[in-house]
Amino acid sequence: MNWTDERVELLRKLWSEGLSASQIAAQLGGVSRNAVIGKVHRLKLSGRGRATAAPARQKKATQGASMQKSVARAASTTRHVTASIGATALQVQFDAEPVARHYIRPVENVVVPISRNLQLVELTERTCKWPNGDPLSEEFSFCGNDAAETGPYCKYHARVAFQPAAERRRSR
Repeated sequence: MNWTDERVELLRKLWSEGLSASQIAAQLGGVSRNAVIGKVHRLKLSGRGRATAAPARQKKATQGASMQKSVARAASTTRHVTASIGATALQVQFDAEPVARHYIRPVENVVVPISRNLQLVELTERTCKWPNGDPLSEEFSFCGNDAAETGPYCKYHARVAFQPAAERRRSR
Protein backbone atom coordinates (compact mmCIF):
# COMPACT_ATOMS: atom_id res chain seq x y z
CA MET A 1 0.00 0.00 0.00
CA ASN A 2 1.36 3.41 -0.95
CA TRP A 3 0.78 6.56 1.06
CA THR A 4 -0.74 8.97 -1.44
CA ASP A 5 -1.11 12.66 -0.68
CA GLU A 6 -4.86 12.20 -0.23
CA ARG A 7 -4.40 9.35 2.26
CA VAL A 8 -1.76 11.33 4.18
CA GLU A 9 -4.10 14.33 4.43
CA LEU A 10 -6.94 12.08 5.59
CA LEU A 11 -4.56 10.54 8.16
CA ARG A 12 -3.60 14.01 9.44
CA LYS A 13 -7.26 15.05 9.66
CA LEU A 14 -8.35 11.90 11.50
CA TRP A 15 -5.34 12.05 13.83
CA SER A 16 -6.04 15.68 14.72
CA GLU A 17 -9.66 14.74 15.48
CA GLY A 18 -8.34 12.34 18.11
CA LEU A 19 -9.17 9.01 16.50
CA SER A 20 -7.09 6.03 17.55
CA ALA A 21 -4.65 4.34 15.18
CA SER A 22 -6.99 1.35 14.90
CA GLN A 23 -9.93 3.55 13.95
CA ILE A 24 -7.84 5.41 11.37
CA ALA A 25 -6.61 2.13 9.88
CA ALA A 26 -10.21 0.92 9.57
CA GLN A 27 -11.29 4.13 7.82
CA LEU A 28 -8.31 4.19 5.46
CA GLY A 29 -8.63 0.50 4.61
CA GLY A 30 -5.77 -1.71 3.45
CA VAL A 31 -3.43 -0.48 6.16
CA SER A 32 -2.61 -1.84 9.59
CA ARG A 33 -2.69 -0.05 12.91
CA ASN A 34 1.10 -0.29 13.13
CA ALA A 35 1.47 1.26 9.68
CA VAL A 36 -0.65 4.20 10.84
CA ILE A 37 1.46 4.61 13.98
CA GLY A 38 4.66 4.47 11.93
CA LYS A 39 3.39 7.09 9.49
CA VAL A 40 2.27 9.33 12.35
CA HIS A 41 5.76 9.18 13.84
CA ARG A 42 7.45 9.85 10.51
CA LEU A 43 5.16 12.83 9.95
CA LYS A 44 5.85 13.93 13.55
CA LEU A 45 2.15 14.24 14.31
CA SER A 46 1.95 14.33 18.07
CA GLY A 47 -0.58 17.11 18.54
CA ARG A 48 -3.74 15.02 18.92
CA GLY A 49 -6.16 17.88 18.36
CA ARG A 50 -4.23 20.62 20.20
CA ALA A 51 -3.15 23.78 18.46
CA THR A 52 -0.29 24.52 20.88
CA ALA A 53 1.51 22.78 23.71
CA ALA A 54 0.40 25.38 26.27
CA PRO A 55 -2.79 23.54 27.34
CA ALA A 56 -0.69 20.51 28.21
CA ARG A 57 1.41 22.57 30.58
CA GLN A 58 -1.69 23.99 32.21
CA LYS A 59 -3.08 20.50 32.58
CA LYS A 60 0.12 19.32 34.26
CA ALA A 61 0.03 22.31 36.60
CA THR A 62 -3.58 21.48 37.48
CA GLN A 63 -2.65 17.84 38.06
CA GLY A 64 0.25 18.93 40.27
CA ALA A 65 -2.07 21.09 42.39
CA SER A 66 -4.54 18.25 42.81
CA MET A 67 -1.69 15.90 43.66
CA GLN A 68 -0.47 18.31 46.36
CA LYS A 69 -3.99 18.45 47.80
CA SER A 70 -4.24 14.66 47.97
CA VAL A 71 -0.78 14.37 49.54
CA ALA A 72 -1.68 17.03 52.09
CA ARG A 73 -4.96 15.23 52.83
CA ALA A 74 -3.12 11.93 53.32
CA ALA A 75 -0.47 13.61 55.44
CA SER A 76 -3.05 15.18 57.74
CA THR A 77 -4.56 11.79 58.53
CA THR A 78 -1.33 9.93 59.30
CA ARG A 79 1.18 12.47 60.60
CA HIS A 80 1.61 15.95 62.02
CA VAL A 81 2.81 18.47 59.42
CA THR A 82 4.10 21.85 60.52
CA ALA A 83 2.78 24.76 58.52
CA SER A 84 5.52 27.04 57.26
CA ILE A 85 6.91 28.46 54.07
CA GLY A 86 9.89 26.81 52.38
CA ALA A 87 11.15 23.26 52.42
CA THR A 88 8.40 21.78 54.54
CA ALA A 89 9.10 18.22 53.44
CA LEU A 90 12.05 18.16 55.83
CA GLN A 91 9.84 19.21 58.75
CA VAL A 92 7.43 16.26 58.68
CA GLN A 93 7.11 14.54 62.03
CA PHE A 94 5.57 11.09 62.24
CA ASP A 95 3.15 10.31 65.04
CA ALA A 96 3.78 6.57 65.20
CA GLU A 97 6.37 4.04 64.19
CA PRO A 98 5.73 2.28 60.87
CA VAL A 99 4.25 -1.19 61.05
CA ALA A 100 6.53 -3.96 59.81
CA ARG A 101 5.03 -5.79 56.85
CA HIS A 102 7.42 -8.74 56.78
CA TYR A 103 6.45 -11.69 58.89
CA ILE A 104 9.13 -13.89 60.34
CA ARG A 105 7.97 -17.36 61.08
CA PRO A 106 8.84 -18.58 64.57
CA VAL A 107 11.58 -21.16 64.75
CA GLU A 108 11.27 -23.62 67.60
CA ASN A 109 13.76 -26.15 68.88
CA VAL A 110 16.34 -25.38 66.22
CA VAL A 111 20.02 -25.67 66.90
CA VAL A 112 22.13 -23.46 64.67
CA PRO A 113 25.01 -25.63 63.49
CA ILE A 114 28.61 -24.45 63.51
CA SER A 115 29.77 -24.19 59.95
CA ARG A 116 32.65 -26.41 58.86
CA ASN A 117 33.72 -23.73 56.31
CA LEU A 118 34.44 -26.09 53.42
CA GLN A 119 35.75 -24.94 50.05
CA LEU A 120 33.97 -25.86 46.82
CA VAL A 121 36.31 -28.77 46.02
CA GLU A 122 35.72 -30.25 49.49
CA LEU A 123 31.92 -30.57 49.06
CA THR A 124 30.35 -34.00 48.57
CA GLU A 125 26.84 -35.32 47.99
CA ARG A 126 26.25 -35.45 51.74
CA THR A 127 27.57 -32.01 52.76
CA CYS A 128 25.51 -28.84 53.14
CA LYS A 129 26.04 -26.46 50.26
CA TRP A 130 24.82 -23.30 52.03
CA PRO A 131 27.13 -20.41 51.04
CA ASN A 132 28.82 -18.35 53.74
CA GLY A 133 29.92 -14.82 52.87
CA ASP A 134 30.71 -13.06 49.61
CA PRO A 135 31.64 -15.38 46.73
CA LEU A 136 34.26 -12.86 45.55
CA SER A 137 36.13 -12.73 48.87
CA GLU A 138 38.95 -14.96 50.07
CA GLU A 139 36.94 -16.06 53.14
CA PHE A 140 34.04 -17.50 51.11
CA SER A 141 33.06 -21.03 52.13
CA PHE A 142 30.15 -23.44 52.45
CA CYS A 143 28.43 -24.77 55.59
CA GLY A 144 29.64 -28.34 55.05
CA ASN A 145 27.54 -30.02 57.77
CA ASP A 146 25.77 -33.30 57.12
CA ALA A 147 22.96 -32.80 54.60
CA ALA A 148 19.79 -34.80 54.39
CA GLU A 149 19.49 -37.23 51.51
CA THR A 150 16.55 -35.25 50.10
CA GLY A 151 18.33 -31.96 49.44
CA PRO A 152 21.52 -29.95 49.29
CA TYR A 153 21.27 -28.38 52.78
CA CYS A 154 21.54 -29.46 56.41
CA LYS A 155 18.34 -29.47 58.49
CA TYR A 156 18.84 -25.89 59.70
CA HIS A 157 19.59 -24.35 56.30
CA ALA A 158 16.77 -26.36 54.69
CA ARG A 159 14.31 -24.70 57.10
CA VAL A 160 15.75 -21.29 56.21
CA ALA A 161 15.78 -21.91 52.46
CA PHE A 162 12.45 -23.64 51.94
CA GLN A 163 9.25 -21.99 53.10
CA PRO A 164 5.96 -23.89 52.96
CA ALA A 165 3.57 -22.68 50.24
CA ALA A 166 0.86 -21.80 52.76
CA GLU A 167 3.18 -19.34 54.54
CA ARG A 168 4.24 -17.74 51.24
CA ARG A 169 0.60 -17.12 50.33
CA ARG A 170 -0.14 -15.73 53.78
CA SER A 171 2.79 -13.26 53.66
CA ARG A 172 1.50 -11.76 50.40
